[in-house]
Amino acid sequence: MLTSRTDLADLGTFLAIARHLSFRRAGLELGVSASALSHALKAMEARLGVRLINRTSRSVTLTATGEELLASLDAPFAAIGSALDGLNRHREPGNAAGRIRLNVLEHASTLLLAPVLPVFSERHPQIEIDVRVSNDLLDIVEAGADAGIRYGGTVAQDMIAQRLSADLRWAVVGAPCYLDRHGTPEHPHDLLAHRCLRIRLGDERLYGWEFERAGEPLALDVPGAVTIDNTHFALSLATAGGGLAYLPEPCVRSPVSRGELRVVLMDWAPAGAGFHIYYPGRRQLPTGLRLLIDLVRELRPLGL
Repeated sequence: MLTSRTDLADLGTFLAIARHLSFRRAGLELGVSASALSHALKAMEARLGVRLINRTSRSVTLTATGEELLASLDAPFAAIGSALDGLNRHREPGNAAGRIRLNVLEHASTLLLAPVLPVFSERHPQIEIDVRVSNDLLDIVEAGADAGIRYGGTVAQDMIAQRLSADLRWAVVGAPCYLDRHGTPEHPHDLLAHRCLRIRLGDERLYGWEFERAGEPLALDVPGAVTIDNTHFALSLATAGGGLAYLPEPCVRSPVSRGELRVVLMDWAPAGAGFHIYYPGRRQLPTGLRLLIDLVRELRPLGL
């Protein structure tokens, strides 16, 4: 039996919906609307004369027939994807094509990707990059991303992770006007008498500021009336004298050099884990993602 282009398109649509069990997330993967996917699936089921997916306002599940079709198609379509990706490797580097979807932390977007992506686009103009910046702890598979970038130690164990940067030193900074008014802390415990800009993590927990000196670690639940999850906001507040901020040293380098902020507790500044890129081990690594990893390691915007 010959397979038409329509059949292949329908099967690709079904696979995306079956993997995500969500029309919205499948639509993000395929670049079409959820309603368009729903109509395409209904037309496919009508042509085949079988129901593949049960959908209600609250859930999307596979029928027994849908489960059987998914089991039959998953491996062959993965093999097709691998074959096409293999062809991409034989292109000239500047002619590589495709699309990669990334989910990255705010710090990774500004410190790691911002210096690299302009060069990447010059070298590989036919590769599209879709970057979602989020500090939330998202499942990249569920979110339809090819890979994510997070700090080492926060990557799920079922993922393959590769280091993209050296470890980063963290610093406490405050505006001269704030420090002149409230004094300069000499020990981390002095922060308990200061106004600190507290940090909300992606899982909604408050982050305890971490310090270390001569092998002595210390973590503090610092006081403060303001809780944030955005670096630019933290820098603006700290520069305006709104309190002390705790940030990666590369984030504060420019305002410190301009005299807008001062680093305090320098002898207690700890080195935290650097950035790692991670992706599911069962997937073929897209050519564009491999080229991006290679370029980050070549340019080393944060050392390596």
